[in-house]
Amino acid sequence: MKKSYSYLLSGLLLFSACSSVKKTATSSTSIANDGKIWASLWQQRAAEYKALCFQAYNIAKLRVDEGIKSPGDKPLAIVTDIDETLLDNSPYDAHRALQNLDYNDATWKQWTDKAIADTVPGAPAFFKYAASKGITIFYITNRNENERASTLRNLQLYSLPFADDEHLLLKTTTSSKEARRLTVLKTHNILLLCGDNLPDFDLLYDNHPAEESRVATTQKLQKEFGSRYIVIPNPSYGDFEGALFQYNYKLTPAQKDSVIRTKIKADQ
Repeated sequence: MKKSYSYLLSGLLLFSACSSVKKTATSSTSIANDGKIWASLWQQRAAEYKALCFQAYNIAKLRVDEGIKSPGDKPLAIVTDIDETLLDNSPYDAHRALQNLDYNDATWKQWTDKAIADTVPGAPAFFKYAASKGITIFYITNRNENERASTLRNLQLYSLPFADDEHLLLKTTTSSKEARRLTVLKTHNILLLCGDNLPDFDLLYDNHPAEESRVATTQKLQKEFGSRYIVIPNPSYGDFEGALFQYNYKLTPAQKDSVIRTKIKADQ
C-alpha cells in the first residue's frame, strides 16, 4: 500500500512539475510574439488565407486581360514584391516567435540562404500567365544585395518568369521603392503593382507616416486597390507594425506588449 502511495505521489509531483513548466513557457511568450505565432499558423493552415490570396490573384488576372487590350506606348510590366507576396516566409517567423524572439538580420539571412521558401497561393500561376501574355515581371524587394543569389535560386525553384539579375531590383541605400519603380517606368508602363505592405504601392506611404496618416492615405487611394494595386494578406509583419510602435525597432517584447495594451480595443 505504501509503495502504491509512493508511486501515486511521485506521479502527481511529476504531473505538477510538467504543468508548471508548460505554464512558464506559455506565460513567457510576449503578446507580440504570441500574436506572430497565431499569424504564422493562420498563414500556413487557414483555407481563408488561401482564399484571399486566390481572390487577389484572380482579380490581377482580370486586370491583365483588360490591360493587354490597350498596352500603350511602351511594353507592359508588373512590379511585384517578393516576401509574403510571392514567397511564404512563415516558417522563419514562426521559428523566431516560438522562441519569443523578434526578427534579426543574421537569422533572416540564414533563412533566405536556404532558398526553400514556399510560394504564396495563386502567385506562380498568375505571374506565369502574365508573362505568357507578353508582360514583363520586375521583382522589387527590400532584401539586401548579399541575398541576390539565394533569392534568384528560390524564384527559379518554381520556374518563375524573369527570375534573373536584370529584373531583380534589391534594396540599395534606402528601403523606399519609389526610385526603383521610376526606373521600370523609363522603359515600361506598369500595369499592376503587387505587394503585402503599403509602401510596395505608393510614395505616399514612405518616410514612416503615423497610423492615422496611413489610414487617411488608404482612404484617398481606395479606388486603386483591386485596380492597379493588388494586396496580399500578411498579418505577421510590415509597416502596420512599425507604425504601431512609432517605428522604434529597439523596443523590448515587454515594451511592445505595453503599447499593444494601450492600442487594442477590448470589451470592459
